Order: sequence, then C-alpha cells, then structure tokens
Amino acid sequence: MLQFSTITLCQFWHTMESVPEKPGQPRKLIWLVDSLVRLTGFPPTVRHKLGFALYQAQIGQKHESAKMLHGFTETVWQVRADDPGGTYRAVYVAQLGELMYVLHAFQKKATSGIATPQRELDLIRQRLQLARKLSGK
Repeated sequence: MLQFSTITLCQFWHTMESVPEKPGQPRKLIWLVDSLVRLTGFPPTVRHKLGFALYQAQIGQKHESAKMLHGFTETVWQVRADDPGGTYRAVYVAQLGELMYVLHAFQKKATSGIATPQRELDLIRQRLQLARKLSGK
C-alpha cells in the first residue's frame, strides 16, 4: 500500500487544479478606460508579474496572488505585484460572457492596512457597470 503525506497530496491536487495539461484558448482581454495606460506606467517587473497573472486568468488558471474582492454582484478578482517602489494591483472580472475585462490598475499607496482604498473601490464599481453594459448583462 502506498502512503502519501497530506502535504504531498495537497500539492498534487493544487497542481492538478491550477495547471491543465492543455490550456484552452485565452479569453479576449478588454482594457477599460485607462487601465492599460496605467499598467504600462508600472515598473517592468511589475508589468511582467501582473501581465502573467492576467494571462493565467485568460486561460482559466488562478495566479498565486489572485484574491476575490468582496461586495460586488459579479466575481471580481484582484492580482498583486510587489516591488521595492510599492505594491501594485490589477482588478478584473472574468465571468461576463466570453470576454475578460480589466477594470482598473493602480498602485496601493497606503502605508498601513491591507484594505483596498474606498476611492479605488468606487472606481471599480463604476467600471464594473460599464463592463456589464458592454457585455449586454
């Protein structure tokens, strides 16, 4: 009889869930308002990390930094990249039809706390409404 530790089994199932053998066709990415311009203004390492996280979402995977933002009617995700210059975030919604919408990209400037600032949440809510209109939902 084979025996596996709980850690080994958890790592195995995590790998099976997050890395399909053959990724599907990436969903088309729609950048709302100034989200692409903002992201391209981030440091190169941050752009790379956030770009990879968004690509993973496009092919149905979940990046290690992906976290749900609560308080929205749709499932809104946030991915994070840290840099010596600060913490950067990109917020997207992936379940509006066949498209994926990047709602916002910003640098978190608060020096304490992990909560997303209210002004950023308000902007995300407005852009989520725009994404709903564009998707016909």
